[in-house]
Amino acid sequence: MEILTAIGITLATVLGMEFVAWSAHRYVMHGFLWRWHKDHHDPRLKEGRFFEKNDLFFLVFALPSMAGYILSAAVPTLGWLLWVAIGISIYGLIYFLIHDVYIHQRFPWFRQLEGRYSKAILRAHGAHHAKQTKEGCESFGLLLVSGKYFRSRKSMKKAEISH
Repeated sequence: MEILTAIGITLATVLGMEFVAWSAHRYVMHGFLWRWHKDHHDPRLKEGRFFEKNDLFFLVFALPSMAGYILSAAVPTLGWLLWVAIGISIYGLIYFLIHDVYIHQRFPWFRQLEGRYSKAILRAHGAHHAKQTKEGCESFGLLLVSGKYFRSRKSMKKAEISH
């Protein structure tokens, strides 16, 4: 397989994973598997534990990637699945670093970043966590955030008041 094709498949998979993650967050985590995700929204349910039930989704999302690695090695005509598996793994790493390390500070590797985009991600995730319930949440994505989160908190509050 040509290197440009491999890179294209990998990048398309990374980008596609944002939509898979958004859909899974909106319809699975805030749907029929809310019981796994609930402790992520309500820290009181963690009872001082490091791990959350929500962390089970890490294993669920790892399965397609593992299947891609295995199938690409076992079936010669499915070699392209290696690049899909790598794309899923890259998105998983990005998700871990942004969501668990940066946003929720589960590891002290880096703190508040000053860029507009990083602040917008924090605002969007904060808006999502403003509700501790299954319903009524907004902003289910990680990397793609609404333009309103790029405004300062002060101008966001003014916009809310004027509506």
